[in-house]
Amino acid sequence: MANESRPCPCDIGDRFDYGGRGQEVQVEHIKAYICKPPAGTDKAVIVIHDIFGWQLPNTRYIADMLTTNGYIAICPDFFVGQEAWKPSDDWASFNDWMKTRDASKIDKEVDVVLKYLKDQCGAKKIGVIGFCWGGVAVQHLMLKNPHLKTGVSIYGVIGRFADNHSLLHPTFFIFGEKDDFIPLEQVTLLEQKLKQNCKVDYEVKIYPGQTHGFVHRKREDINPQDKPYIEEGRKDMINWLNKYL
Repeated sequence: MANESRPCPCDIGDRFDYGGRGQEVQVEHIKAYICKPPAGTDKAVIVIHDIFGWQLPNTRYIADMLTTNGYIAICPDFFVGQEAWKPSDDWASFNDWMKTRDASKIDKEVDVVLKYLKDQCGAKKIGVIGFCWGGVAVQHLMLKNPHLKTGVSIYGVIGRFADNHSLLHPTFFIFGEKDDFIPLEQVTLLEQKLKQNCKVDYEVKIYPGQTHGFVHRKREDINPQDKPYIEEGRKDMINWLNKYL
C-alpha cells in the first residue's frame, strides 16, 4: 500500500506479466517500443511512461490497447538511457533522482519521435498520453507543442504544472479520488484556472475511490472493486482520442 513518507506512490498496484505485441526500434538517439494495427492508419499516439520507464509491461499493455483501437502507438525512452526508477531504490534519494529527469525538458525527443511517426509511419494526426511523470510531460506539451492534436494526462502531478493554463489543444485530465500524491484541492484549483484561462476543450475527471496509478498499474483480479473504474478510465482515454484524432 501507499507509504505516505514516499515522495511518489507510483509503485502502488501490480506489474503485469506481459510481454507486448510490438517491437523495439531505434529512433535516432532514442530507443522506443512501437506497435501498429494490422490495417494502415494515419493516426498515432505517443505514450509517455511513468518513473518506471519505457520497458514497464503495464505501459506497453496500454500501448497495445491503443493499437487494438486503431492507433499506431509508440512509447519512447524519454529518460534516454538513464536508469528508470526501481521499486527497490531508496525513496530518500528520489528527489535528487528526479532532478536529472525533468518532464518539461523532453521537447528535443518529442520532435524526433514526431518526425519518425510522420516520415516512417505515415502519421498525420498525432496525440499523446502519459502516466504520472508522463502526465506532467503531457501537461507541458499541451501548453507548448503546436504539432500535437490532443493529450490525456493521467495522474500527472499538478504541483509541477507551469503557472500557465492556456492549453493549445484539447486535453483530458484523469485523477483518482484517493491519490495521496495529488490532493483534491489541487485538482479543484486546476479546474478553476482552466476555466479562467483555457480557450480549447478540456475535461477534468476524478474517479471515486481510486489511488495513484489505477489506470495502468492495478490488477483488476486482485482489486475487483476497482475494476469498473479502471475500465472506465481506459475507455474514457480512448473516447477522448477518438474524438480529437
